[in-house]
Amino acid sequence: MAENIIIYGLLSSGVYALLAVGFSLIFGVARIANLSHTAFYMLAAYLIYTFASALGLNLYLSIILAIITVTAVGIISYRLLIARVRQHEATTLIVTIAMAVIIQEAILKAFGGQPRGVPKLLSGSTEILGVSVLNQQLLTLGVVILMLLVTWIFLMKTKTGVAIRSTAQDREVANLMGINVSRMEMLTMAISVGLAAIAGALVAPLFVLTPGMWAHPLVMILAVVVLGGLGSLKGSLIGALVLGFAENLVVFSRPEGAYLKTSVALTVMLIVILIKPEGLFGIVFEEERG
Repeated sequence: MAENIIIYGLLSSGVYALLAVGFSLIFGVARIANLSHTAFYMLAAYLIYTFASALGLNLYLSIILAIITVTAVGIISYRLLIARVRQHEATTLIVTIAMAVIIQEAILKAFGGQPRGVPKLLSGSTEILGVSVLNQQLLTLGVVILMLLVTWIFLMKTKTGVAIRSTAQDREVANLMGINVSRMEMLTMAISVGLAAIAGALVAPLFVLTPGMWAHPLVMILAVVVLGGLGSLKGSLIGALVLGFAENLVVFSRPEGAYLKTSVALTVMLIVILIKPEGLFGIVFEEERG
């Protein structure tokens, strides 16, 4: 049982981490809590189904097209909607959750409520520590690790990444240094939505697609970023590991109570928040200077 918890805990944690890092990025740079984040994840999965199953395109091409399309939709949504209200936190929350519901309703109208499926990129399974793991799941974990590593290198080792981090630390100072803050925010939105789209592409062959599949991941990544500390990428990774393993611990230790997995994960978050309200690696952002 311990082997199952370790292997499947890593898989769950990896997907949550990819989603949470994207969510934390846009919050850290633009102070936007994008509640439509996992709706883009769902949209990517359905677009892959549309391109591959409905239109008969090559599966790899379908994944690339879906990621590009969702990223473009995210940029357009940011420019037309979110950027106009981002100074008002409550309005931003309402706008982004409205976007998520619109995406859900559009998918429901186009595909109905019947579960859909996407073909696997890899067939077969591999035995690890006595546990049979689908090769598709191993591919998912490998791509997650690769994307997290690429994101870290981009943010830490490139000029643009430094500009994004400077904007996150202090917008006014970054602007005085000649950094185009608005451009960095839009680029960060593109990266954030792109990571969500990649996560959607990774889970599409593993789970059935339904118009409500964005809700549970949204709850979990909100828990992850609050647990790890809002705006902290390291906190998002640690929080994803903690809650991913907490979920799988419940599933494999008490299968009859698997429906409680989300409640247990959220309870872990609440306990940590009671002890450390800012989260494990909370960042205190400077107030905007008037």
